[in-house]
Order: sequence, then structure tokens, then C-alpha cells
Amino acid sequence: MLQFITHHTERYDEVSAAEAVLRGGCRWIQLRMKDAPSQAVVEAGRAIGDMCRKAGATFILDDRTDLVDELQADGVHLGKNDMPVEQARGLLGGDRIIGATANTFDDIRRAAAAGADYIGLGPFRFTTTKRNLSPVIGLDGYRSIMERCRQEGIRLPIVAIGGIVARDIEAIMSTGIDGIALSGALLQAADTTEETQKIISIINRYKQ
Repeated sequence: MLQFITHHTERYDEVSAAEAVLRGGCRWIQLRMKDAPSQAVVEAGRAIGDMCRKAGATFILDDRTDLVDELQADGVHLGKNDMPVEQARGLLGGDRIIGATANTFDDIRRAAAAGADYIGLGPFRFTTTKRNLSPVIGLDGYRSIMERCRQEGIRLPIVAIGGIVARDIEAIMSTGIDGIALSGALLQAADTTEETQKIISIINRYKQ
């Protein structure tokens, strides 16, 4: 599974970026506009939500539980400093997807107990697209955390995130991770759509 997290660049706004990765076969878009006013999120979310529905893709909002119904989003992703998973579940009900950010195995265990549907585990390495970064995990960290999940019977999908580029993906997938979340690696590629296709093919080799 490839998850794309939007990020505004000189080349792309959120909508054009989502369009490029959807053309490349990505079927999971997270709209992340952390400091944007609500109206800007709504405008981008309406356009991206329409594109996702036409493509059969999952549409997730970063943090904005208050806009999930208005934008007909499939769910929300919550960072460690956002609304607690339990509270979001109470607001959104059982049918919406709720993802949670984790940096340690204990974070994953708590999120699983709270009712999260998937985990974004990171950062893999330092990334400039996120402030207040948690300690980097690296390959050894992913192997150790995935092994503990297996030992304790935690079967939530776990997606690696944070500073990942194409050359990292095979090694990360070999740790047992279920998917990869990307932003800059796709947006900075010479051809974003082509890079999306290439990365999906790498991921799929491990999930056959």
C-alpha cells in the first residue's frame, strides 16, 4: 500500500499533486494542510475528494475531524499531538477510518487499544516536511517494532513514514511493514506520476 500525503511546493499545490499521484495508481490520499484556514482545506478537500471517489481511492484528512462529514472523507489521520483516537472514534463512529501516528511500540499498543484502524510509524529518517520530529526509527527500529507486534498479536496495518525515498523502500518493506507513506519523494521526482508507478511496483512485490 502506498499512501500519499499532500505537501504544497513551488511545483504543485495539494490538488494538482493528488491528481498526479492518482494518475500513477496511488489509491490513498491524505490531505495535510496543517496551518491552513478551514476554507482553504474545504476547497482543496472538495476537489481531492471528488478525484478520489472517481478513482476508487481512499481519502483521508489529516487531523480535521470537524471536516470529515462535510468533505465526505473516508476518515482522519491523527498525529501524536492531535485529538485522541478514542475521542475521534466517538465523534466519527465505527465506519470511518482512523489512523494514528506512532514512534514506538508502546504508541502502537495504545493506539490499537483505542480503536485505530492503521498506524503511521515514523520517522524513518529526518524529514523537512514535518516540525517537532520524534526520534528517527531506522531499519533496525522497524524490524524490532514489527517483531514485537507479531509477538503480541497486534495486526493493524503499519505504514512507514518520514524522509523515505525510492531507494529505501525495498529494505523497509523487508522488515514486515505493510506500506509506505510518501510526500517529498513523489513531489520532487522529475515525473511524479511515473515515480508513483515505480514505487507501487516495488511495494507490490512484497505484498503478493
